[in-house]
Amino acid sequence: MNVDMELPDLTILNVLLAFMMFGVSLTLRPSDFRRILKAPVAPAAGLVAQFLLLPAGTCLVTWWLPIDPELALGMMLVAACPGGSFSNILTWLARGNVAVSVSMTAVSSLAATVLTPLNFALYGTLNPRTRDLMTDIAVDRGDLLLLVLLVLAVPMVVGMLAGTRFPRFARRSEKTLRIVSMLVFLLFVAVAFGNNMGLFLDQFHTFFWLVVGHNVIALSLGYLAGRAMRVPVSDRRAITLEVGIQNSGLGLVIGFTFFPDLGGILLIAAFWGVWHLVSGLTVAQFWSRRPLPADDPAHPDRLKVKYA
Repeated sequence: MNVDMELPDLTILNVLLAFMMFGVSLTLRPSDFRRILKAPVAPAAGLVAQFLLLPAGTCLVTWWLPIDPELALGMMLVAACPGGSFSNILTWLARGNVAVSVSMTAVSSLAATVLTPLNFALYGTLNPRTRDLMTDIAVDRGDLLLLVLLVLAVPMVVGMLAGTRFPRFARRSEKTLRIVSMLVFLLFVAVAFGNNMGLFLDQFHTFFWLVVGHNVIALSLGYLAGRAMRVPVSDRRAITLEVGIQNSGLGLVIGFTFFPDLGGILLIAAFWGVWHLVSGLTVAQFWSRRPLPADDPAHPDRLKVKYA
């Protein structure tokens, strides 16, 4: 796929993603990581689906289907990214277990500093459709690891420290920072599409259904992982949305930094950033109208008893 995309300022995009990660991390605490040690089943099921099943499944699908190598590589890049922070809000809307969602976001973002470069390099090389691209571009894995550390791990640590040191600031600004960062990110995606509208319309038929189908696979893997581990319904909802909402912002940063000439990768990552919000809100609204079982740990009545 030979396309010519108009690139944004990479520094602005990197700072934007780091800012989003900082805002999300203001309410994270060490207890969010310890929670997984105390109740590991649900988060572990989600993390396996996130970092093992989704990348491997994406590799197999893009190998089996006659997909353009650039689009296939874009799908594998998104699949290698951690869950997106918007999943926490969607889990709350869906009456899911927010504690599970937050702990998964924290751990997956931290694990992504190693697993995102590893999974992308591994499956991009294993897939015969994309192997030549991975060989031709010769991505420096050290540079890729450094980029992920700078835009994910460092802002997360700084955000956690700031939230712990200044809890009043964290409570007052966290919601605002989430909203502002999401709006700015959507604006950035809109500008990227606006600058390349002709390309977007010309290639729409080649990537729309790929992104929709890929997102369905991600949501389904999260849901099935929860069912397989027989976790409560609220945990299952959290896992589903965590796996189905990918950090496509990180995918855009990696794409613009290392693959500026591979427009197919950029189209997939950019459209994922829009579509998973649509699908996630749809799923959350559907579940919000379906009450939790009375014996679910996150049922409102049980929570009232717990904190009475």
